[in-house]
Amino acid sequence: MAGHSKFKNIMYRKGAQDKKRSAAFSKLSREITVAAKSGAPDPDMNPRLRLAVNAAKAQSMPKDNIQRAIDKAVGGDAENYEEIRYEGFGPGGVSLIVEALTDNRNRTASSVRTIFSKNGGNLGESGSVSHGFERRGLITYAAGAGDADTILEAAMDAGAEDLQSDDEGHEIWTAAEDLHSVAVALEQSLGEPESARLAFRPSVEVTVEEGDAEKLFRLLDQLDDDDDVQTVWGNYDVPDEVAEKLA
Repeated sequence: MAGHSKFKNIMYRKGAQDKKRSAAFSKLSREITVAAKSGAPDPDMNPRLRLAVNAAKAQSMPKDNIQRAIDKAVGGDAENYEEIRYEGFGPGGVSLIVEALTDNRNRTASSVRTIFSKNGGNLGESGSVSHGFERRGLITYAAGAGDADTILEAAMDAGAEDLQSDDEGHEIWTAAEDLHSVAVALEQSLGEPESARLAFRPSVEVTVEEGDAEKLFRLLDQLDDDDDVQTVWGNYDVPDEVAEKLA
C-alpha cells in the first residue's frame, strides 16, 4: 500500500486550476449545481454534493459562490447540464478520457474533436480507451496532513485500497463504491481532504518523451481552456526532467 506518486501525470487539471482560478471556479460551480440537482441540496444528505463542495473549498472558492451554485439548483433556474465522456488518443500513443458537463452536446463534441485533431491526437469511439483504466475513488491530501506512515495507518483503518505518497502530497485510492465512506472516515482522522472524486486509474502507463510531451501538454492546455471540460484523465508518465524543461 505504497509507491511513488504518479497522480500529477494522471490528472492534468490539478495544476491548471492554480493558474486559471476564475475558470476553475466556474467549473466547480457547475459541478456543485449538477450535484445539488441530482439529489438533496444539503451536502450532509447528498454524497456527490458533499464531495463537490469539499473540492471547491480546497480550491479556496468563496462560501458565497458555493451557496449561489446550490441555490441555482434549488431555484430551478440552472441550465440542464448533461454529463458526457469522450475517449481518444494523444501524442505518443497515450490514452485520454475527457469528462464534460454541457448544455449543448453538439458544441462540446465539435470543440473536443477539433482540439484533439489540431494537437496530434484523435477522438475515438466510446470504449476505445476506457478498457485500459479502472474506475476508482481518489482522495488527496496535502503533504502537511501527515507523514506517510500516519496517512497509511489512517487509510487502512478507513478501508482504502492503496496509498501513494511523495513530497507533493498523498493520494488514497478506494473502490468506487467506497469513496464516500472512506472520505468520511478520513475526514474524522485527518481533516478535510484537498479533493475526493471518482477517478480513472490507468492499468498501464506510457512514458512520453520531450517531443510528444510538448504536443501533449498543448492538447491538455486547450482541453482545460474549454468551458465544458471538467476533467482530463490519461495514462501518460512524463519524466520529471522533461516536465521541468517544458514548464
